[in-house]
Parts: sequence; structure tokens; C-alpha cells
Amino acid sequence: MPAKTHAALALAALLTGCKAGAPAESVQQMMKNKVQPTAQVYWDAVQYISDENGNRDIVPQTDADWEKVRKAAADLQDYGKLLQTDAYTEGRNPDWTKFSQAMVEVSQQAEQAAKDKNVDKVFEISGTMYNVCSACHMVYPATVGPEASATPAT
Repeated sequence: MPAKTHAALALAALLTGCKAGAPAESVQQMMKNKVQPTAQVYWDAVQYISDENGNRDIVPQTDADWEKVRKAAADLQDYGKLLQTDAYTEGRNPDWTKFSQAMVEVSQQAEQAAKDKNVDKVFEISGTMYNVCSACHMVYPATVGPEASATPAT
């Protein structure tokens, strides 16, 4: 292939990457398939349970357990950054980006707590993370946004 053809193809690829276009999956699909299950991994990592069976603590025990918690937090950071891209912000108010950035920030704290293997901090940040998610969902429930008129994710 001639050099001019390579250059033209490279330019076309770059320009394609700059266009907003539709995201690979709707917000509802991303939340259902990625964000919620990943957040659940973090939320479930530290639990203090008192029920008819007595009191018990659930905490990460091994390095592999802690790595799973750390990875969940790191993945949530990535999802928060993705939610700030043009593909997801188009048609939404500026507060969408603020909520998404809050998700990134709390996930950074969550990752550090997991790296530090700090059970109390993971528990505390789990609550903060839940509040960040809930605040966004109060403003942007599944029935609001550009994809609201689309068929719900199954």
C-alpha cells in the first residue's frame, strides 16, 4: 500500500475517534452489567452481620481477596471516567459530569483503602460510595436521559 494511502487511513481513524457517536452500551446497560456488580464486590468486601445466627464479620482474608477489592475500586474509576466522555454526557446537564467525577474520586479513595488493607476504611468508603451513587440516581433515574425512550436493557 502506498504511503499516501497509509496516511489517509491513519487520518480517517483519528478523525473517527474524535467523533462523539453512540456509546458501545447504554447507560442502563453499563450500570446493570458493569457498575452495579463491580460496586457490589466492593460493598460486600466488609460486612458486620448480626442476625438470628449471631454476630460475624466478613472481611478480606487473603492477598487475593484484597486484590479483588482493589480491582473493583480501580474498575469503578474507569467507569466514572467513561461516563464523562462525550458519548455519555451528550444530552445531559453539567451535573452529570460532576456526579461521574465524584464516582472517580470516591473510587480512588476506595482503591487506596484496599491497597492499605484497611478494613475500617473500606467499610467507611463503601457508605460514601453508596451515597455518591444514590445522589446521582436521584437526579438520573433509569427513566431519564437520552436513552430513556430506548428499550430497557434486559
